[in-house]
Amino acid sequence: MTSAGSSLSAPPGTARNAPCRCGSGRRYKACCGAFASAGRTLDDAVALYNAANAQARAGRLAEAVEGWAQALRLRPALLAAQENLAGALLELGRMEAAVAAYRRLMALQPNVAAHRVDLGQALRALGRVDEAIAEYAAALRLEPNLAAAYVHLGVALRLQGRTAEAKRTLDHALALDPRSTIAALAAAECHADLGDFAGAEGAFKRVLEIDPDSPEAWAAFPRLKQMGPGDSAWVLATERIAARSLPPRREAILRYAIGKYWDDLGDYEKAFAAFERANALDRDGSMPFDRSGFDAQISAIIAGSGRERFTSAPPDGPVFIVGMLRSGTTLAEQILAAHPDVQGVGELGFWGEAAARRAPSPKGETYLQIIRHRAPGAKRVVDKMPANYLHLGLILTALPAARIIHMVRDPRDTCLSIYFQHFEATLDYANDLDDLAHCWRGYARLMDHWRAVLPPGVLMEVPYEGLVADPDTWSRRMTDFIGLAWDARCLDFHRASRTVITASKWQVRQPITTGAVGRWRRYRPFLGPLAALDKPVADHSAVRCEAIIPD
Repeated sequence: MTSAGSSLSAPPGTARNAPCRCGSGRRYKACCGAFASAGRTLDDAVALYNAANAQARAGRLAEAVEGWAQALRLRPALLAAQENLAGALLELGRMEAAVAAYRRLMALQPNVAAHRVDLGQALRALGRVDEAIAEYAAALRLEPNLAAAYVHLGVALRLQGRTAEAKRTLDHALALDPRSTIAALAAAECHADLGDFAGAEGAFKRVLEIDPDSPEAWAAFPRLKQMGPGDSAWVLATERIAARSLPPRREAILRYAIGKYWDDLGDYEKAFAAFERANALDRDGSMPFDRSGFDAQISAIIAGSGRERFTSAPPDGPVFIVGMLRSGTTLAEQILAAHPDVQGVGELGFWGEAAARRAPSPKGETYLQIIRHRAPGAKRVVDKMPANYLHLGLILTALPAARIIHMVRDPRDTCLSIYFQHFEATLDYANDLDDLAHCWRGYARLMDHWRAVLPPGVLMEVPYEGLVADPDTWSRRMTDFIGLAWDARCLDFHRASRTVITASKWQVRQPITTGAVGRWRRYRPFLGPLAALDKPVADHSAVRCEAIIPD
């Protein structure tokens, strides 16, 4: 933590054109000199700054954040306070605020590579991975051998499914800093992404040789297998580490893993208690879900996309798999990507970013260039970004030959599965059952609209429960829907060698089972507002591609 010390006091007689002693890099007359001439004293800001430092040392980081913010309201160029504020917001997981704080910090110190790395971390946590990668690249231009920049660049590349690039970048990071736990963790995750779970387990154990109490390493093991009674030593060690004074997001990672352990062992009361604690920790560090803003967004999409806007074309464009998170989108992608004429490109943020920029008409050709680069020569390309359900109007206006597969799952199972899952990116609705129920209702309202206005033959709705009960029938229907002949390899998708970076990476490499159907019944006493979500988003028998699918 930066210490203000006596150097922040500008002594009488300081030359007006001399560098200001506060560390801003500005001249005194444009910095503390201007502050003093405005009738406020530097001592007021310094007192607030030092009090906030004391709060941070005492472990009261949230209170310290307010103290540093108050100091900056008095003295916006107080560099030390801005550094501490930005770092604390990042540590607390308040990522939107952290991005704004690092932007202000970089206005004061534009050429500090470490600030760009930290800004990249906040952007990555918000799912803005392309922007994060740009910051890491900028950091490396400033400081070409900065190990931390290579570490986080490797992590970001992995999240984009660019596993080979990620591994090369992480290897370089580890050559620069062999004891980097973040690089070692990401390298271990690369093994898991490729389905090498034994290799991943060994790599996570090597992380523990560097840092025996790494929450991220301990939390990884339940994601690699089904836990059982023989793993009792794991839960004892993990509970011990979680009971320490950890930053909220790091404790949360452990609590999700502990919940998974107890769920695997069938102790659902202990499992839910762990998941509840994990979500409380994540919720405290994130922006609250703006329910009215979400409702307004859904209403605006509906108002701006009527039936007359859309045309249809033969099914020779990209395939979009959409739905709520944890509704089976990864499973559907894996089945289709096992077809020799299909390649999956993971979850691309193109359409969400276009909507956020309020781009009037995103160019379909721009998107096609991106997927051709990711999947050269593929006859069909699958983009499984679930949140593209928000952007079907943009997609089908720009790409009339696209096809949409909408995964539908019991809302209670869907929402519980989201609540039980730690996500790399911050999701403002995911950590509260009331917010999840509200989000699901908005999603259902929008899907009702798409069902009403999209041309026949462009939207297929696949029930998760039907897919796992009868994979042969539904897999054939999906391949037929996207205009391809059937290939039996689609049923052996779990044997395919390809990268999967989602939370389902272990499950989709196992043969299909119906074990997750009706999971909500095990948690009936804890459902709260989810209990009312007993109506599926659509009639599973009503598939909007009647002309293609035979009776």
